[in-house]
Parts: sequence; structure tokens; C-alpha cells
Amino acid sequence: MDAQAWALRGRGRARRAADGAVMAVAARAGFVARGLIYCLVGVIALQIAFGGDGDRRQADRGGALEELAGKPFGATLLWVVGAALAGMALWRLSEAVFGGAGPNGRKPSKRTAAGGRCLFYAFVSYSVLSYAAGHKGSGSGTSDRSTEDVTAVALGLPGGPWLVGLAGAAVVVAGVWMSVRAVRRKFRDTLRTCEMSGRVRRFTDCFGVVGGAARGIVFAAAGVFAVVAAVRHEPGKAKGMDDTLRSFRELPAGPWLLAVVALGLAAFGVFSWCSARWRAV
Repeated sequence: MDAQAWALRGRGRARRAADGAVMAVAARAGFVARGLIYCLVGVIALQIAFGGDGDRRQADRGGALEELAGKPFGATLLWVVGAALAGMALWRLSEAVFGGAGPNGRKPSKRTAAGGRCLFYAFVSYSVLSYAAGHKGSGSGTSDRSTEDVTAVALGLPGGPWLVGLAGAAVVVAGVWMSVRAVRRKFRDTLRTCEMSGRVRRFTDCFGVVGGAARGIVFAAAGVFAVVAAVRHEPGKAKGMDDTLRSFRELPAGPWLLAVVALGLAAFGVFSWCSARWRAV
């Protein structure tokens, strides 16, 4: 191979390395932003558990954004969070197109899942950035109202109750899957555990198991409410994240149960920060 070919190959490797570094920064920033949102939701839910409904704060993404906006330099933080989530969407897009890290990263199922996550984070980033730009309804609208509106439209379609019921069942399955994977520590497959000390590994495992299981429980509960809405043909029975969390208070030992779930969501936020450091990207 002549010198020109070697030079071209070298430039290609350097360009791919630079692109990989950019994607790594984007992904890690996205994990930090996701962790911040989950921690804020967990704190709000914990306050709801024992503080009642007096302040009417929402334990969902909108409530987290309002909480963040009220902090010093809140407007700047909102722009940073929105940009970080856009970075997460860009990284997921790269996984969908080129495949992710690990031996199974190029499997069609993994790439399809990455594409779905790309769309989700793109929507979340857009809502956060719109909220930061002053369109308060874009980011801070309650998940409960949005869920009820979407459910009402879906129920009005031909075969709507079946569509809503199947979607709810799928969310239940997804929630159970999340919890089971967390308990089995499957998240280790995407972390650079060989580079962790024993203490860091135990710390990450603890927050990954607790946080992932709590997140899955909330997803599964929301799916159950969607199924109930389909069976009864009542859009109001479907619940977003805030109402789903509040529903835990209606169970025996409700405030304590909600407190445990709230701490679990905050734990998932901390695990997201661990992923920002140790995720293989």
C-alpha cells in the first residue's frame, strides 16, 4: 500500500475517533440530564407522600422542569438540560444507524430499540427547550392531562378500546421487564465493570437494582390504569406519572409505599449519573 493510501486510512481512523468522542460526550451529558430529572421527580414524590397536595406540584417531567426553573440560574440550567437530552437523542440515532457498543449492538432488535429511544429523547429535548424559550405549556404540562387527552382520542378510533388495552398491556410488560432486568443486574452488560473498583461496583449495583425496579413498577402501574381505561371506556382512568405515583398513597401504608417508590426513582437518577461515567458508548 502506498503512502497516500496509508495517509487516507489514517485520516479516516482519526475522523472516526473524533466522531466517537463527540458521541461519547453527547451520551454522557444525556445521562446526567436524565438523572437530574429523575432525582427531582423523586424528591417531589417524596414531599407528596408526607406533605399532602397543598402546593400541587407535579411529580413528573413537567414538575421537575418547574422545580429546576425556580432555582438560581434556572433558565440557563433548562437550556443545558435540553441540549444534553438532544445529545442523548443524537447518540441513540448513531446506535440505530451504526449499531451500539458490545457484541450484540448491531442486532436489528437493538438498533430498532435505539431508534425508538432516539425519537423519545428528541421529543423530550424539544419540550424542554421550548419551555426554556418561554413556551411554558410545552414542557410543564402535566403528564396526567396529556395521557387522558391521548387516551380519549384513541378510544374514539375504530377498535379504540382494543388499541388502548393492548398499549396498556404492552406498558405493563415493559415495566415488568425493566424491573426483572434491574433485579438480575442486566445493566452490567452495558457498563465498563472491569474498570470499576469493588466499592464502585457495589454502589452502582445497589442504585441500578433499586432504581430500575422502582422505575419498572411505576411503568407497570401506569399500564394497568390504561387497561382499566380501555375496559371501562373512560379516558379519565388512564393516569400519567404524577397520578400514578399519587395512587400509591391510596394503598395500605400508602404514604410509606409512595416514599419507597420515590426514593427508588431518585436512586434511578443516581444510577443514570453512574451510567454517565461508566457506560460503554
